[in-house]
Amino acid sequence: MTFEAFDERRGAVSLALNELATVARQTGSRSLGERISRDAVGKLAEGRFHLVVVGEFNHGKSSFVNALLGASVLPVGVTPTTAVIHHVVYAPTPTAKLVREDGGEEPLDVAEIKRLSAAEGGVGDGIKYVELGWPSRLLEDRVVLVDTPGVNDLALQRADVTYRYIPQSDAVLFLLDGGQPLKDSERAFLQERILAKERDKVVFVVTKADLWSADERAEAMAYVKKKLEVLVPSPTLFAVSAERALAGRRDESGVEALLDHLRWYLPRERGRILLDHALGEGMAVAGMLRHGVQARRAALKMSRDELDRRIELVSKEADTTAATLAARRAQIREEVAAIKAWAKRDLEVFVDDVVRELPAVVERSSGADLKLHLAAFLEAAFRTWAQAESREISDALEGLAERTVTLVKGDADASAARLSGALQLAPPKLDVDTFVWDEGNFAVLTV
Repeated sequence: MTFEAFDERRGAVSLALNELATVARQTGSRSLGERISRDAVGKLAEGRFHLVVVGEFNHGKSSFVNALLGASVLPVGVTPTTAVIHHVVYAPTPTAKLVREDGGEEPLDVAEIKRLSAAEGGVGDGIKYVELGWPSRLLEDRVVLVDTPGVNDLALQRADVTYRYIPQSDAVLFLLDGGQPLKDSERAFLQERILAKERDKVVFVVTKADLWSADERAEAMAYVKKKLEVLVPSPTLFAVSAERALAGRRDESGVEALLDHLRWYLPRERGRILLDHALGEGMAVAGMLRHGVQARRAALKMSRDELDRRIELVSKEADTTAATLAARRAQIREEVAAIKAWAKRDLEVFVDDVVRELPAVVERSSGADLKLHLAAFLEAAFRTWAQAESREISDALEGLAERTVTLVKGDADASAARLSGALQLAPPKLDVDTFVWDEGNFAVLTV
């Protein structure tokens, strides 16, 4: 699409969306009107293209973003370290700032990003994202590279920002772990959260490709591609080693091949994708307004007593929904606390075992051997234990994530059905990540 054609269509789409925002405000749904003005019209006017990096905990998302940028800027570690969304935009020199939910901004020292990003619970209430300016060719044409928390990270804030942000992306870089590509949880997440809506804008990246030898690489990539083809025809797939890229071996890392694809893909597809995204936002809001108008029409046919009765039903259902969500959150906290407790217990057992075995190791070794090899022995023992423990914790979080999504989706569907039955309306289509927002607006419009 040429810029002239894009600009013409952008004007037409923006006009239609502004009219929809006006209708939303006139019908009493100010929040819907603001959502259109801010998220759809505003973003379309800026022309910024959000390229979002998505993957499970411990798949190397932040390392991957660092490799694309060519420097170790974002924090990495064996525990979840991305507590808030990061936007990386082009700047001739490194800069950083906090962007608040109310639109306010606060300058930030670039060195502070690692400390704030890894902070338990995030950087504080009211923070929308941390923006990093960086001199990268990939970002020059208003591309925003977005680093998200892990999709199976059950820390409530981290999971929430991820699930809310993915539907707003313009394209997705979906990371798979070279050590265990396309697990059942990843397949389910792809089908339910991404491919159902974003099938044509996903690029798959297998990370930690340095785990394979040259012979293993071709076989492994063929296996991953075959698995992906069950979900999406002709998947776009790359293998990348962030470790090699950051060590100065970019020609062996696979990063340049991915960047070449993105530089080809973005100019060709960004206009269409930006327009499609804006229209999708408009259609979603139009659907919510339609439910609200239907509720109002039904209300006009009811007596005062009947209206009061149904309003009471809506109020009770809202209380029930809030109580159910609170119970789910408490359940998640309890299960996560249990996982933390057994991880701590495992660490104590590991330490006790090492302490018990250490005297025998010392007795069998000479002083010179101890001086040369004891530190390496302890480091290797801890690394082996930590890798095995990380896998167990990841599997436990994965199972908890799958159970939680299933339960909350069931809660959402049941609540929507009860509410719609009380109001004699077709139930709205609810997604887990937008459940509270959608049902809250639905209830407000009805009342």
